Amino acid sequence: MRLLALNCGSSSLKSALFEVAGADDLTRLATATVRGLPDDATLDASVGDVEERRSLGACGASQAAEAVLGWYRDRDLLSAVEGVAHRVVHGGRYFEAAVRLDDAARDAIEAATRLAPLHNRPALDVLRVAMEAVPDRPHVAAFDTAFHSTMPAHAKSYALPRDLAERHSLYRFGFHGLAHRDMAERSAALLGRPLAETRLVTLQLGSGCSAAAIEGGRSVDTSMGMTPLEGMVMATRSGDVDPALPLLLVEGEGWPPSEVEALLNERSGLLGASGLSGDVRELLQAEARGHEGATLALAMYCYRARKQVGAYLAALGGADAIVFGGAVGEHQPEVRRRVCAGLEWAGVRLDDEANGRASGTAVISLRDAPVAVHVVVVDEERMLAREAFEALTPSGGP
Repeated sequence: MRLLALNCGSSSLKSALFEVAGADDLTRLATATVRGLPDDATLDASVGDVEERRSLGACGASQAAEAVLGWYRDRDLLSAVEGVAHRVVHGGRYFEAAVRLDDAARDAIEAATRLAPLHNRPALDVLRVAMEAVPDRPHVAAFDTAFHSTMPAHAKSYALPRDLAERHSLYRFGFHGLAHRDMAERSAALLGRPLAETRLVTLQLGSGCSAAAIEGGRSVDTSMGMTPLEGMVMATRSGDVDPALPLLLVEGEGWPPSEVEALLNERSGLLGASGLSGDVRELLQAEARGHEGATLALAMYCYRARKQVGAYLAALGGADAIVFGGAVGEHQPEVRRRVCAGLEWAGVRLDDEANGRASGTAVISLRDAPVAVHVVVVDEERMLAREAFEALTPSGGP
């Protein structure tokens, strides 16, 4: 089965074409990625040994989808596609697994958009363009929230009146589910044991950051909540703050709620705390030059991540591995070192040499450490294609 995966983010559209012979037998045939949305977008694409790059300028998600799908069409790769997989960040309470899209499913995704407007709206735009470009093939939506639907009630609930929570769907949904699932499965392989026999703490560290406690392959807790704003310090998102803080800003600054929301989502986190940048790479360089804001922001970032790991070690009763993924988790050994520092009491013993040279998926803990530390290169497009295959072939085969 030939499947096209479309992974729409708030500032990028990644895609990959796969030949899928089974849930664990996927061959990547081509890729096309647009980065830099919406201001200065660039398309990078490759098939075989041929690579291409071109500037798209200012464009939104719909135009990016047209460029990506046009690239596949121009190379006669679209006609053989048998299904299209779409990443949708927020499925709300409606979806606990990937689903074949119909009008009812699209309406439910639209209804959940109020909880993740920065992510669901562009995903719906991409979906519309793709369904027009590939109208006679099934389209499947895979949800970042679905992986966390296994959380128990005490982990997914807020301490609010139950009738109010039910009426407005005020629950902790969690995000980055595709990434956390991929990290868990790859970590189990590194451990050499069945996923069902593992306890893992996974850290997806990028522009957005989240942690998950995973027991036997099932999410039992995660740091993001009803929206992607809850949890750890992120590039421009504040993460956890006192719930009274937005109210004080509305009253004290005279701001409308939309301005407070913009502050917490777009001008806080590493950017706000440092007064400089939301990019970890830039902050590490600035810290080396003595920039106090960069030092504070990085300390907050790593401390909150380490505190989250400690909480999930308690929730799981210990762990077999701590797993780093995402752009920061994969590429910043200094961040990994700082997050793990002070966790020796829990059995975490980092191999400094292995951590420093890690490139790709790797074990970076000492061989005799009670708790392993892994780096995993997350492949969300592969997970999208896999979940679409599972949705289209419930028996697990063509």
